[in-house]
Amino acid sequence: MARPRQFDEEQVLRAVRDQFWDAGYAATSLEDLMRVSGLGKGSLYGAFGDKRQLFLRALRSYNETSCGYLQEMFSSTPRVLDALRAFLAAPVSDPGGAAARRGCLMANSTYELATTDPDVLTEARRTYETTTGLVAECVARAQDEGDMPRDADPIETARALLVAQQGLVFMGRTGLDIDKLTVTARTLTAQLLPGA
Repeated sequence: MARPRQFDEEQVLRAVRDQFWDAGYAATSLEDLMRVSGLGKGSLYGAFGDKRQLFLRALRSYNETSCGYLQEMFSSTPRVLDALRAFLAAPVSDPGGAAARRGCLMANSTYELATTDPDVLTEARRTYETTTGLVAECVARAQDEGDMPRDADPIETARALLVAQQGLVFMGRTGLDIDKLTVTARTLTAQLLPGA
């Protein structure tokens, strides 16, 4: 009879997610994963598979959590234009710049692995399309509320907002001064969200 697992899988996934997020996939060793999870190789791989399977599971979990957070933010903000502003400015929301330098796990992973790992590329496309759809719904709501031009295509506007936001993420990863990055975010907001 198999022994029940003596660890919290979600807690382990968060720990290894943060390791991959901070160091990247290639620079994360099995020893790193054992250290942050508190598990031995047998327990870690027995529960999650090899390093790649563990990474993909952590990445999917991160993306599902991020999309859930976006959905919640978009649905709970009284004026949807404010939610779109917050989405665009998210990479500069930490005044100290630490979050900007850390970037986004999905963006970091796409940059590192999408050209060599088809599963990461598939996950990136799925996540970015889901995000585009969520943002497009907000754009349509903002149009209904009179805050966005009626003739703007919601999908194309959403893609433009996502590309601008991901550009801020990328520039944050380069260590661009947070004050300069914040000014850039304000400029993008003024250009992409009329009346903002």
